[in-house]
Amino acid sequence: MATLLRGEVRAILQPAGHAQYQGAYCPPGVPFKEVRRGPFDGKRDIAVRTDINGDVPKLMTFGNGQVVYEYDGRDTNGRAVYRYAPNLSSSHRDVINGVAEVYAEHALNKAKGGQ
Repeated sequence: MATLLRGEVRAILQPAGHAQYQGAYCPPGVPFKEVRRGPFDGKRDIAVRTDINGDVPKLMTFGNGQVVYEYDGRDTNGRAVYRYAPNLSSSHRDVINGVAEVYAEHALNKAKGGQ
């Protein structure tokens, strides 16, 4: 990882916690665990700039604001933890509908005796 500049803190992106996914859109046939998954989960080579008070931004956005991660404290290594926020992500409904199609196709193939 690159050296941090003054006022920067390392960050990591994680799946949504209960506070982020509660009430999130989940179509029938899709396990709710899929709602927790964000497209950038596990990314660790990120640094965020603190404000004048030393606080990190409350939200981190990607894809022109369509994917949102929400600040959820620090981990044991002192990194800022951001969790996927499906309720704040405008792309969530389209992505999870795509996931629903894959689950439906898999169920159909299994019913037909396929894999």
